[in-house]
Amino acid sequence: MKLILTHEVTGLGTPGDVVEVKDGYARNFLIPRNLATPWTKGGEKQVETISKARKARAIATLDEAKSIKQSLEARTVAFAARAGHGGRLFGAVTPADVAAAVAAVGGPAIDKRKVEILKPIKTTGTHKALVRLHADVSATVTIDVVEATA
Repeated sequence: MKLILTHEVTGLGTPGDVVEVKDGYARNFLIPRNLATPWTKGGEKQVETISKARKARAIATLDEAKSIKQSLEARTVAFAARAGHGGRLFGAVTPADVAAAVAAVGGPAIDKRKVEILKPIKTTGTHKALVRLHADVSATVTIDVVEATA
């Protein structure tokens, strides 16, 4: 099935790319999660719109991305969450939570869509998240999840 990606999908492509995938992957994963739309002739206009929006949000230069990477990797982000017995969280830490926590500690503003949590964060402790800053630059953010006191 031919699709137009609307969000970045790891291992598949970036927004605006036209990709060919198996029908089940498209119907059961990509389309329900609004990661892609079916390709049509009118979809070419949509590809242009997505590309313009991506360029507006993208970090301009590789040097700027490298400096942001250094500032992100130099700090540990503390995040307080409600936890139960044994440090198990009520819910999980989301990419939006990570982006907000980075901004709260004085880090650069990052887009929540650029944050990738490799393994769901459902316990207190130290965890890692990947932030895609540029096509060639990714930063690893250390997240220290602690139990909220309130």
